[in-house]
Amino acid sequence: MTPPSFETLAVRAGRGVLHVTLNRPAARNAMSLRMVSELCDVLARAESAGDVRVIVLRGAGGHFCAGADLHDMAQARQREAAGESDAIAAVNGRFGALCGAFARTGIATVAVLEGTVMGGGLGLACVADVALAGQGAQLRLPETSLGVVPAQIAAFLVERVGASQARRLAVTGGTVDAAQALAIGLVHEVHADGAALDAALAATLAQILRCAPGAIAATKALMARALHTPSVELIEDAARLFARAARGAEGIEGMTAFLQKRAPAWALP
Repeated sequence: MTPPSFETLAVRAGRGVLHVTLNRPAARNAMSLRMVSELCDVLARAESAGDVRVIVLRGAGGHFCAGADLHDMAQARQREAAGESDAIAAVNGRFGALCGAFARTGIATVAVLEGTVMGGGLGLACVADVALAGQGAQLRLPETSLGVVPAQIAAFLVERVGASQARRLAVTGGTVDAAQALAIGLVHEVHADGAALDAALAATLAQILRCAPGAIAATKALMARALHTPSVELIEDAARLFARAARGAEGIEGMTAFLQKRAPAWALP
């Protein structure tokens, strides 16, 4: 994929990995509607390109994302005051659609969390397949302390940490540091900021790139179904899925490579 230019994102590609940096450092990468649109665009381009195996989300300037851009919400309030109905809901819904798109994608996703991670940034962290945090990261769910509801984040937060921890964060307007986030399963690894975090990202990417991209996509889709379907109801579908994969090009190459004691064709050095 040849990365296009964006107003709110810095994008670079290499070795099957698309690095997407939220690039509004003066605003701690607050998520404007333009950024939401550009994130949806870059994901759609990656999915159609066919050569992107991992998307890495990161923030510029030492922060991941400080949540929604309040200017967009203020403009929505003005439009409602002028007679437009449900303008605020429309703004909120666009962010939910972004999180849903990243939750559904067959491409592996990694979030690198530094500094402020709140609101929309927390939502993106929850839908990433792998969340790596720097020791200085502060993850916040401040909506209830501001008199509003984490409407588009709540479901993804429950999926990530379970209902009990999600409720605790909601009723306390919760702030957790990186170590606490690791303890409740909100992030998967914590490393010292800087070189150690970069090294952890490199190690994670190497692990992902040893796996077959089609198998990753199929497994993610199966696990998404498992969230809402009793496991016994998935047995027959899962068996057919396995058989289809075993008969396919990736399955044949993977088994052959194992028997021949070599790396499969998709594995990148």
